[in-house]
This record gives sequence, C-alpha cells and structure tokens, in this order.
Amino acid sequence: VPAKTYDTGVYHEPGAIGILFKIVHAFLYLVQPNSFPQGKQINYFCLKYRFVIDVSVPENVVLTLQAIYYEIGFIVSAALGLLFILLLPLVGLCFCMCRCCDNCGGEMHQRQKKNADCQRSCFATFLFVASLIIRQVVGVLCAYAANQHLTNQVRGAKKLVNSNFKDLKVFLNDTPVQIDYLVSQYNTTKDKALSDLNSKYFYLKGVSNIETKEALENVSVSVEVLQEGTERLHANLTDVKMHLSNTLSDSACNAAQAASTCNIIRNSLGQLNINANFSGLPGVNSQLAKVNDVLKIDLSSLVQKVPFNDTPDLVVNQTRNILSDIKSVLESIGSNITTFTKMLPVQKIVADLMVYLTQSEAYVQDYFPVVEQYDFYRWLGCLILCCMVVLILVFYYLGLLCGTCGYDKHASPTTRGCISNTGGNFLMAGVGFSFLFSWVLMIVVVLTFVTGGNVEKLVCEPFEDKNLFKILDTPYLLNQHWKNYLAGIIFKNPNVNLTFEKVYSDCKENKGIYTSLHLEHLFNINELLNISMYTEDVALRIEHIQINLSKIILLDEIGKENLLNFSSSGIDGIDFSAYLTEINKSVTKVDLLSFANDLEARADQLPKGALENALKGHANNIRMIHNQQVVPLEQAMSTLNQSIRLLKRTSSELMVKVKNVISAVNAAQNLINNNASQVIVQETKEYVDTIIGYFEQYIEWVKESIAMDVAACKPIANVIDTAVDIFLCSYIADSVNTFWFGLGGSSMFLIPAIIFAVKLSKYYRRMDTEDVYDDTENGNNGYHKEHLYGIHNPVFT
Repeated sequence: VPAKTYDTGVYHEPGAIGILFKIVHAFLYLVQPNSFPQGKQINYFCLKYRFVIDVSVPENVVLTLQAIYYEIGFIVSAALGLLFILLLPLVGLCFCMCRCCDNCGGEMHQRQKKNADCQRSCFATFLFVASLIIRQVVGVLCAYAANQHLTNQVRGAKKLVNSNFKDLKVFLNDTPVQIDYLVSQYNTTKDKALSDLNSKYFYLKGVSNIETKEALENVSVSVEVLQEGTERLHANLTDVKMHLSNTLSDSACNAAQAASTCNIIRNSLGQLNINANFSGLPGVNSQLAKVNDVLKIDLSSLVQKVPFNDTPDLVVNQTRNILSDIKSVLESIGSNITTFTKMLPVQKIVADLMVYLTQSEAYVQDYFPVVEQYDFYRWLGCLILCCMVVLILVFYYLGLLCGTCGYDKHASPTTRGCISNTGGNFLMAGVGFSFLFSWVLMIVVVLTFVTGGNVEKLVCEPFEDKNLFKILDTPYLLNQHWKNYLAGIIFKNPNVNLTFEKVYSDCKENKGIYTSLHLEHLFNINELLNISMYTEDVALRIEHIQINLSKIILLDEIGKENLLNFSSSGIDGIDFSAYLTEINKSVTKVDLLSFANDLEARADQLPKGALENALKGHANNIRMIHNQQVVPLEQAMSTLNQSIRLLKRTSSELMVKVKNVISAVNAAQNLINNNASQVIVQETKEYVDTIIGYFEQYIEWVKESIAMDVAACKPIANVIDTAVDIFLCSYIADSVNTFWFGLGGSSMFLIPAIIFAVKLSKYYRRMDTEDVYDDTENGNNGYHKEHLYGIHNPVFT
C-alpha cells in the first residue's frame, strides 16, 4: 500500500542546556522520590476525587493522607519558601530598626583586634565565593539561560505546528487514495484468474529429433574443415621449418656470439608440427541419412491429424457452465469490494475533518502572534527578576572592589579613605536591596516550583511511561455512567474495551486506524469479504461434471514406428572415443605464439644484422599462421566437441527415452479412455481452488492492509507527542523548572551574603569612634573607649 512520509520529528534535542535540565530532574527526584501511583490505588483515588470528598469517610481520609504523602516533598519545600517570604522581610525590618538604635552593628564604632585582617579576608572570601560565584553561575546565568531558551522555542514552535498540520492533511488526503489502491488491485487479480481460465487445459510434448540431426551435420562439417585445415597447416609449418633451416645455415651463425643461439633454435624446429590427426576419423554420413529419412515423416503432423488437439475445446465446451459460475463469483467479489468501500463514509469524514483542521490551523495562525507577544512580556518580567539579582550582585561587586582597593591597613577605623568607605556603603546597599527583593523573588520561585515541579512529576514522567493514559482510562472517571470513555464517544457503547493507552500505542507504532480504534465494531470486514459463501455452489457443480473423450487417439502405429526408426538410426555405433581423443589434443605440438615470441627473443640476443632481421621475419610469419589457421581450427574443434558430446549423451539414452515415450503415450491413452472424466473433475477442482486461492490471498492482503497500513495514524500520535512531550514538557516545564531552580538558588544564597556583607562592611566603612590601645608604660594594658576619657584621638599610632 503506498504510504506517505511525514515531516514531523517528535524528538527534541535541547542542546547544552540539557545538562541543566538533567540536574533539575535529579533535584526534583530528591524532592519527590515517590513512584507514580499504580493499579487500584490510582483508579480508586481518581474515582473518589472526581466527585465531592466526604472527609467523614475513613477511606477518603486515607486517600487524602496518601496524596499528602505523595506530595510531601513539594509541601515541605513550599512551606520553607513561604517561611522565607514571611520571615526575611520581617527580619529585614527588625534589622533596620535595630541598626537605627545603634545596635546590630549600627553603631559607628569598631573594636580593633589583632586578628582583624584575618577576619576581613575570610569575610571577603566567603562573600565572593558563596554569594557571587555560586549565585551568579548557578543562579542568574541558569535562570537567564532557561528564560532565553523558552523564548527561542516559542519562536521556533510555529514551524513544528505547521509541520503537524501538514502531516494531518497528508494523512487525511492519503487515506482515500490508499482505499482506491486496494480496490484497483482487485482488477489485477481478476485479470490473472480470467487469463488462466481462458487458457488450454492440455498440451502434448513430443520427442525432438531435430537436435540430433543438427549435431550430426555439425560433426560431418567440422571433420571436413579440420581435415582440410590440418593439411594446409602441415604444409605451411613444413615451409616455415625449411626457411628457418636455410636461415640458420648462414655463415653468421658460425660466429662465436651467435653459434649457441642458432643451435638452440635449430634444435627446436622439430616442434613445428601438427599434433591432432583428423584424417583417420570415421564419418557419420550413414547415420545422418537415416535421421533424414525419419524426419521425412513429421511426428507433429501425425499428432495434429488425431482429434487430440480438439481436447481443450471439448473440455471447455463441456465445462462452460462451471467457468461461467467461477467468473460470476469473481464479479460478485469485485462488486462486494466496491460496495464495501462505498459503505465506508470516508469522503464525508475526510471532508468534515479537513474543514475542522483548516479552521484550527487558521485559528493557530491568527493567535500565534498574540502568544509571541505574551511570551515577550513573560521574558521581560523574568529578565527584570534576573536584573534584581544582578543589581544586588553589582553592589556586592562594587563593595568588594572599592573596599579591597581602598583599604589601608595603616589607617585607623576613623581615618579610612573615601574609596574604602564607599565600598562598605555599597555592601550595605546590597544588603538593603536583598531584603527588598528577596520576598518578591521567592514568591515567583514558590509559584513556579509548585506548578512546574508537579507538571513534571504528574504529567511529563507519567506520559513518558504511559501511566498518564491509565488515569484517563480509569472506569467512570470522565463520565460516571461510562466504563470506557473513548468507546462511549466513538461507538456509543462504553463496554467496548477501547482505551487511550492502546490507541496511543498503536498509533505510535503507525498501525492503521481500523486496528487502533477497533472499528470492527462499526463494520466487520471479515464478514463483508467472506469468499466461502460464493464457492459452495461452484463446488457442487464441479462434482457432477461428465466428459467423454473416448474418440481421442494420442499416437497411432505410424507414429510409434517412426519413433522406433529414430532410435535405430545407428548413432550409438559412432566411435566417440576416437573423436574425443583427437579433440582433446592441441592443434600443434607447440603453441605457435609462444614459439614466435621465443624466436624473436633469441633473435634479439644476436648481433644486429641480416640474421636478426630474418629470424624476426620468420617469427611474424609464424604468428600469422597461428591467427589465420590455428584459431579457426580451434573453433571447429570446439564445435565438434559439443556435437560429439551431445550425440554421445543422446545415443546412451535414446532407446530408453523412446520406450518411455511410447509407454507414457499408452498409459495416457488408457487414462483418457477409462478415467478422463474423473481426472478432469479432480484437476478442475484443484484448478478452481487455485483460482479462488488468488482471491483469498487478495482478500487477506486487503484485510491486513486495512488493519495495519491504510490510514496509519502516526500523525495523531505525533500531535499528542508534540503537544505534551515537546511543547508542555520539553519547552515549557523544563525551562520553567530550570528558571526557578536558578532563581531559587540565588535567593537562598542571599542569606549568607547578607551576613557576610554586614560583617565585612564594618572593616571598610569609616567609623565615628574607635578603641585606643594604651602603651604598657602607662600601666593600662588594653583597649578603652576614647569618650570615657573625653579625648578626641583622630590618629591612632
């Protein structure tokens, strides 16, 4: 069945931010490690909470406690967040009032200690590490990346939405085409069956003696060619040897440099002779004459003269009613298939769904700019929240920078420089903004944590392992009167076992919608395409066939005598071993090409001159003899070899084959005279079964195609995956969870940052008073406050 390819890919690769998503998933697992409710627990829970809860019933109290236990991680985390929201502003207010009363570090006085430098360094380091590096990297950057990722995905979602709409349109448009294809394939099957019905039932295989005649003719001609060719070759080789001997008798061969080479060539001249001798082979003219005499009587014409060739027409005429019944069955099947396709309201359903799909697409296209606009507002709000944290970070950074750069270890607390004092003021400004913004940040964190975390645990994870569909399939959940909601909607019969989970799984595997939705409850194709109801009457008619073939004579006595004459043609008297012995020999004792090449190589060893040129001329002459005479002789030997082997094989089996043919003809004649009607009835049954088998196979293919291939509902599963897995979980939930994870981390690190900043600012800001350390000579070993002595000490040394 032709299937279309779909463009939508339901796999989402988040990229580098996927690492943050995995970290957030691990944190959510720590918060909520409980597995999703299973079996009767979830069914009973959903059923009870579908309606009004009566807390007086003990079962409802137990279910409520189970729900609290399942959500205990979120409840505890949300409670901590609420405490943060309530207590941190209150603590900030109390801290501010306390400092206004010169308490809680508000008094501009600092006791000097010997480890002051160590404390200052530690406070600065803790503030930098805990509040700046961790909070900036894990917090602000994480929140900003999640915020930007969600915006990018929303902007790119239009392409994915359009791809899903396109696939749904292809799905709807392709379904009628697939059904038409199934119907059209019936004509191919019917044409094949009708072609077989109109063919002849019987045919006669005769004994072929034409090949034997051709083989004998080839042997005769090949032998003549080989005899003439070998004689001519012998003469040419003799002539070449004579000329070579004359050349080697030249005085140049007596020289010391050429004597050994000339002797080698002279000794090899004996190899220039023919090897195979075909002059003594016996002829096959007598056998060929006998075969020609046999062929004068045409066995085929003898068969044509008898009424046997009328047998197919006779059988067809006597079984014409049976054939017409079979053809009517074929037409009935075709009309039923056409009727079945017309019964399916495919065109109406497709048209209605296409209108709805077009309207939905137009609605999405119209409101998508609104979604992008509201997403911009969301992005801007999240950016402002990030900027709040960044503002606090800026004050802390400036405080550390100014305090560190402007700090003078030789200056007393009352004489610290302007830059150092400004650094301390920046730190306190950061503390103030931390108290102002912390509760706002935590409100956002708590809301997004409770929402996004529960979406991940209650929707995304159950959707991945299909537990979410088990909730939808809970009996009487979506409708208190229906056991199976989906079956009630489609079939108006809620007792049919049709579940959301099964439909989604089948569509995910790209099965046909007929199987996925169990449409056999609306129209059963097994009943409509049952071929057995049409073949029973044909089977009864076949059993009463009576055919008379007593006048049929397969082969008369003249034909049998002709076959016997052919078997005694004398082919078996040919001396095949003599032929094969000569054929297996080479034409010459030595390969002329190798001899010529060797001769030319020997000539190159001689001094330049007439002797060398003469020997090379003889080498070229030998090559010419090979190409013009040896090669044709080798071809003739190949033809002779094939023909002799054919005759040898034919002669060994000829008599047995002829006897077998005559025996088979006699047996067939006996069968026709005595059991023809029974055999034809039996063969007709088998033949009709074969014809009907074509259509049974076709109908099974149609059933399987409708069940598995026609209207394969992969696009429907893709829409669900796109809406839940991609949009809700991958785009929104992961981004929101990562945002609150980063923002919450930044908010939590505000507390140690406030403590370290307040402590550190005391070492950067300029104090109003300071402790004075008296020298031991004055008898006062230690620090004391200067206002006790009424002395203003601007410089401490």
